[in-house]
Amino acid sequence: MPLPKHVFTPPFNIVRSSHVVLGVRDLDKSLAFYEKTLGLCVEDRTGDAAYLRAVEERQHHSLVLRKSTTPSCERIGFKVASEEDLDKAVAFFSARGLKHAFVDAPFQGRTLVVTDPFGMPVEFYHTMEKRERLLQLYARYQGVHAQRLDHFNIFSPELQNAIDFYALLGFRMTEYTEEDGANGRIVAAWMHRKGNVHDLAFTNGTGPRLHHLAFWVPSPINIIHICDVMASTGYLENMERGPGRHGISNAFFLYVRDPDGHRTEFYASDYQTMDPDHEPLRWSVRDPRRQTLWGQPAPRTWFEEGSQFLGTPPRDALFKADVIIAA
Repeated sequence: MPLPKHVFTPPFNIVRSSHVVLGVRDLDKSLAFYEKTLGLCVEDRTGDAAYLRAVEERQHHSLVLRKSTTPSCERIGFKVASEEDLDKAVAFFSARGLKHAFVDAPFQGRTLVVTDPFGMPVEFYHTMEKRERLLQLYARYQGVHAQRLDHFNIFSPELQNAIDFYALLGFRMTEYTEEDGANGRIVAAWMHRKGNVHDLAFTNGTGPRLHHLAFWVPSPINIIHICDVMASTGYLENMERGPGRHGISNAFFLYVRDPDGHRTEFYASDYQTMDPDHEPLRWSVRDPRRQTLWGQPAPRTWFEEGSQFLGTPPRDALFKADVIIAA
């Protein structure tokens, strides 16, 4: 499959991944996990929603938990550079006949919600209410000491088309996994806006579904610490994969599942990618170091389970990749 060309003058300017809205069945139970155990900070709570952020974030929220009868991902969110960029986004999506509308989003300014060509709900905004700087209020640090939301990973049934579409929006590929041989297909891709390995990744699979959201943490020590915390506070079974080091991105990682099965990654020590001539790095799908540099394969759940987007029935992938799965 062809690699997309970098687009340095996109139709509108996306700054970074910003926030995600998750539907959860029991809001108190979810808060016990995200706030009391993982250590995210609750900024506001209503009867049916809670708004959380990490300690580096000045914005009001990066995670919204909304009470729902069915667990789902309502939408993922990106910050754009200006109000004018929202109007440019409207023009871009209108020209392609994509469903879009401005909506009222608590604590945010003008917010544009779009259904992308593959059925994924995506939210764009420029302004969000600011809150007190917590970065040096070390008494507030709890759990894994999450610093900021870093990226999303999406199960994509039409992987090449998804890569090509988001490349048009200025997302630049940093690394990718490919089948071997002359007609090898791309199996997964990592794409960024903010200058590290990714804001948005795509994994071949039934979807579109949210594979995971990820928070940046200061060091591998924080990840080891949260393993101890979860193992000793009743959340041993919620640790799905890790700790370990990815070959792709070089990041030290841990994947956990919340009470509804939503997957979160904690993530440290990837690298800078802002140079305009950064060349995407290729990994063979059969290289055992790509998943984990140390060679341990991921469990089957990691390849098959994800959070459905609200109102979007998942579709089978166009092809099935021959990935290495733990026995």
